Amino acid sequence: MAEQSARPFVSPTDAAAHQASQTVRDERTKRRAALVRAAIYIAGTHFFAFFVMLLFFLGAHKH
Repeated sequence: MAEQSARPFVSPTDAAAHQASQTVRDERTKRRAALVRAAIYIAGTHFFAFFVMLLFFLGAHKH
């Protein structure tokens, strides 16, 4: 007979705890990704506003 490798026994409470910790980690990752995305959008918006204001400033001094 061939030997079968036995999988280690994981109790239901350990599995549930692991699933809960994985869910918390996923939520933290999603929250961090949303904060990074928001920071990029805010920085991009400010850069665009700066560029538009620069165009108005340079256009006003041309006349």
